[in-house]
Amino acid sequence: MDKRNRLIAIGLIGVGCLMIFGKWIGFFSVVALLFLLLGIYRTTSGKVKQGYKLLGIGAVLLLLDHLLLVLGICLISLGVFYVKSKRLQQGKAFMQKQSFSSRFDWDLSPWVMRSLSAWHVLGEADVDLSLAIAEDKETIMLFQGIFGDMDIHLSDDYGVEIEAFVLFGSIEFGSHRDTGMMNRLNWKSANYDTSSNKVKFSISYLMGDLDLTKS
Repeated sequence: MDKRNRLIAIGLIGVGCLMIFGKWIGFFSVVALLFLLLGIYRTTSGKVKQGYKLLGIGAVLLLLDHLLLVLGICLISLGVFYVKSKRLQQGKAFMQKQSFSSRFDWDLSPWVMRSLSAWHVLGEADVDLSLAIAEDKETIMLFQGIFGDMDIHLSDDYGVEIEAFVLFGSIEFGSHRDTGMMNRLNWKSANYDTSSNKVKFSISYLMGDLDLTKS
């Protein structure tokens, strides 16, 4: 029954997209839409890696056929990023980065944790808080973009708050995993209010995979 419901939901999404964007859809758009829908189905069925590959192919085909549309989505995302960064950081000293592709390897050796706002089209981050050396009592880390893959290892040394949203993809926290569309997580560690060092993550991707593990 669950499989049937997923197929019905994906079919309704496809029909809705055709109704909304029908006059702009050509051959490449139809093929791209099929890849995207199949990617969503594979992701919700548990075949996450295969689903991401299909979503990537669909996105590339959509880019080839609707370059202005894709650029518009990127510009909207970037504009929202600037507004959100200013609101979250509230005038504090922080690093701000915008790039097409970025990678953060903060799980290999001790690293200095600073407030950061990062936007990218393609992004990957491996964050281990047990190796972090905090520069301030409170650190705010904003990650936003189009495609993202994040792995965060939590530590009891820090009070942690997480606000995450993934439109297409998955969010995994311990044994619990949400896949498909409109995935959202709001979580705060039990020691957040009493911890001398706090870190807040704000994560938002159109397509992404977020994996959270605890010590």
